Amino acid sequence: MGGGLNRRSVSAVPMKPDSAFDPHLAAKKLLREGRSGALATLVPGSGDPYCSLVNVATAVDGAPLFLLSNLALHTKNILADSRVSLMLDERKEGDPLEGARIMLMGICARTDSSAAGSYLRRHPDAEMFATFGDFAFYRMEISRAHLVAGFGRIVDLKPQDLLADISDAQALIESETDAISHMNADHADACRLYAIKLLGGSQGDWRCVGIDPEGLELQQGRTALRLPFPQRVTGPGHLRAILKQLANQARAS
Repeated sequence: MGGGLNRRSVSAVPMKPDSAFDPHLAAKKLLREGRSGALATLVPGSGDPYCSLVNVATAVDGAPLFLLSNLALHTKNILADSRVSLMLDERKEGDPLEGARIMLMGICARTDSSAAGSYLRRHPDAEMFATFGDFAFYRMEISRAHLVAGFGRIVDLKPQDLLADISDAQALIESETDAISHMNADHADACRLYAIKLLGGSQGDWRCVGIDPEGLELQQGRTALRLPFPQRVTGPGHLRAILKQLANQARAS
């Protein structure tokens, strides 16, 4: 009885806007830091929902990427009906319902080999599977999203709220692979400083695995951290200046 009264009293409290909460940043953080999630597909004929655990990466614009086997039931479902949903959560300790999560809806289809670099940097153990004939890369085109990030922080989002605008960033995209290699080979100390000093990460071997106009992705094992840039970046020259600025900030903290 007491528990029921508590639930009713809580639900009666109106949700007030939280001016300190930025749903766009929260959603992008979940999307970029997610490394696995629940992928829901539709069974042909019956339309029954089918949910499976999959590894996830993101393209430079933030679209989810998967490496799927044609033998898997979820892949067969996608080939028959491309509508999917994907649930990602922050995987924090304690009650998972107290953590942030985002549900994405859209369509999923096979994509070309340009997705390989983005995916395999985040999931290097999958490199062997990428050479198998029955495996292929798939990309999810997001149509809408639902973010739950705590009490009073429940927001419906559009694709443009989640994805990075890359329309003017071709120079950055073309230099991404070289920039990542350069960061990891020559500036590994800066990557560690970003993760530990600016993002509160643990000590360890942090590596850069992704760069886009809005931020940098760092990873240690299967743990990823998103470092937003203080301003939008569209080319390698501007990127170098921003990374130097962030490194100086990290050293000073």
